[in-house]
Amino acid sequence: MRHLPRAVARSLFPAAIAGMFALGPYPAGAAEDDAPKGPAVTVLKVAKSCFSDIVEATGSIIAREESSVRPERPGLKVTEVLAEAGQTTTAGQVLARLALPEGGTLQVTAPVAGVIATSTAQIGNFASAKGEALFTIVARSEYDLVGLVATTDMRKLAVNQQATVRIAGSGDIDGKIRRIGPTVEQNIQQGMVYIGISSQKRLLLNASGRALIKTGQSCNVAVPLTSVQYSSAGTVVQVIRRNRVETKRVEVGLMSGGNIEIRDGLNEGDVVVARAGALLREGDPVRPVMASAEAAK
Repeated sequence: MRHLPRAVARSLFPAAIAGMFALGPYPAGAAEDDAPKGPAVTVLKVAKSCFSDIVEATGSIIAREESSVRPERPGLKVTEVLAEAGQTTTAGQVLARLALPEGGTLQVTAPVAGVIATSTAQIGNFASAKGEALFTIVARSEYDLVGLVATTDMRKLAVNQQATVRIAGSGDIDGKIRRIGPTVEQNIQQGMVYIGISSQKRLLLNASGRALIKTGQSCNVAVPLTSVQYSSAGTVVQVIRRNRVETKRVEVGLMSGGNIEIRDGLNEGDVVVARAGALLREGDPVRPVMASAEAAK
């Protein structure tokens, strides 16, 4: 057996060591085996949020108190009209003038401040002392939305709870519960609630309206509605742990703005599938992609 010269052996030894490190103890595809497998799935982190418990009432607008304005004497002709329906008025303001048979004029004044709801006053017409009023005033510009509420929600209501009243053509108006009906309409299983509102502009009496009554608030972790699945097995959310799908049963609560409260089953910081679906099953490998801030809203 021939031996290599000592100088040659010394020169080959470092190269052999380098070759061992280059080849390494694992095959070249090992790093790829550790990479996440499965489909790319959009995920987001569970965060806390507060939800308002809203009860809806639908109904119509009425004047809380109406004041009719007419002369005490019959047979007086209208000579001047100084106010029209829709205008606001102050107590004592002159609304019209009538001609007296003996000469002179009679001033018709507003008995109360408010909004003039209706007016029949026309120059040349005769004013009636007992018939149709010359003017009808919504006293103090106070209205009520008389609304119906589902029986199941009646127990949540209380006097002075705040409400947002929406009337077509009038925008949103702040209001609060003034009175709650003591009975329920048997045929429709709904109760009546009176929501007081004040408006310096004329509201159309008998117009349809809707009230959103805030009956409480709950703060908890929340997820998008699209993250929740409902099935015979219960309500579930798909959670991602170590790049695999885990199905968690949850207890849901209030909903608002496309999100839903999770009262039990998830913790803040958990990573969940943004859009849960039947294609993902327990234990499936996935490649999680964190949703952008805009998409998570």
